[in-house]
Amino acid sequence: MTNAAGDHGTVGDDGTAGEPTAVVRVATRDRVATITIDRPEVRNALSSAVLGGLAVAVQACEADPEVDVMILTGADPAFCAGLDLAELAAGQLELAFVVARDAPPWEQGPLPPRDKPLIGAVNGAAVTGGLELALLCDFLVASDRARFADTHSRVGILPGWGLTVLLPQAVGLRRAREMSATGNYVDAATALEWGLVNHVVPHDELLEFCGQLAGDICSNDSAAVQRLFRSYAEGARVSGAEAWAIEADAGREWRRGGGGSLDEVDRRRREVIDRGRSQSSD
Repeated sequence: MTNAAGDHGTVGDDGTAGEPTAVVRVATRDRVATITIDRPEVRNALSSAVLGGLAVAVQACEADPEVDVMILTGADPAFCAGLDLAELAAGQLELAFVVARDAPPWEQGPLPPRDKPLIGAVNGAAVTGGLELALLCDFLVASDRARFADTHSRVGILPGWGLTVLLPQAVGLRRAREMSATGNYVDAATALEWGLVNHVVPHDELLEFCGQLAGDICSNDSAAVQRLFRSYAEGARVSGAEAWAIEADAGREWRRGGGGSLDEVDRRRREVIDRGRSQSSD
């Protein structure tokens, strides 16, 4: 892994940290870990090594007390072109470590369960499995070079990492159906209009912008952010009424555990007021 000074760690071809031939890089600075898929020569296609490396990196960041937020991106020019089809066709793509048969469906993807926020910094094409990987992030920021496509039906395979659930949540059912049925690309401006991404920024400003958002997150109560994100995740998998109950239970559990003491809440409330005034004057 990395240290707070921003030194780089790597995940190698066998999915272990620190191997010299790296396909996943991790750099940590100011409590923010940037995870980069580093196979630019094949548009960051998801090989066995990449899938294993992503799992190792996210698990390590989730367990690291010096990390509050993660950013996921790809080495230019692409975010991720999806599964490595050459490795898949050769029968060499190992998916066992991302499909735990005894795990619920929402944990059978390439990213392990987590509570810490994960921002997707989409720097180029996010296609098929790459689109699914982006959808597994908590929210997305796109460079003006980003493009999105679901080409599962063009390739002749079916999604298995939640695309038919997460894409309609992001863009609506009819637009999701259009993307899946046509396989057409959606550019960054359209992705913003449809709600697939939260922001579009100039390409060279992508990581800086994501870092600013991550810094805003880090300035909050990290335990509260993580508990909120757990409530979001749990509520997304149940009916509306059950989601309300999950939030209420979380609030009661938080108060019983000593969260939200009056003195601390009052201190943070004053900070919020000052921050709101400063942002209003920008």
